[in-house]
Amino acid sequence: QVTLVESGGGLVQAGGSLRLSCTSSDRSTIRDYTMGWFRQAPGKEHEFVASVSWGGRASYIAESVKGRFSISKDNVENMAYLQMNSLKPEDTAVYYCAAAISVPTMSGPLGIHHFDYLGQGTRVTVSS
Repeated sequence: QVTLVESGGGLVQAGGSLRLSCTSSDRSTIRDYTMGWFRQAPGKEHEFVASVSWGGRASYIAESVKGRFSISKDNVENMAYLQMNSLKPEDTAVYYCAAAISVPTMSGPLGIHHFDYLGQGTRVTVSS
């Protein structure tokens, strides 16, 4: 069983930045899997944020955060990242890292059901 662990969440003022990190309990998941980020605001369902292909060459960013967020992975360091800039109060949520052995597209949003593993989440709070 693979465990994904997120870090980097916290409290930030609107307009600020945070970088979320994700690592896995083994050395192959982040390297070999498509990685994604989801978020869940209080009382809402999981929302797709971003995905990056196993090789890191293809990525997709949700329209709601496009131009402000970016996703990357470092297969050597076994890390995946979500860089969040120009944060808004509506970005407040628990952010989850996810890994998928195969996804249907890298040209559109993905559902959480496409992913094989999901982390425990890290909370991001953006104050106005």
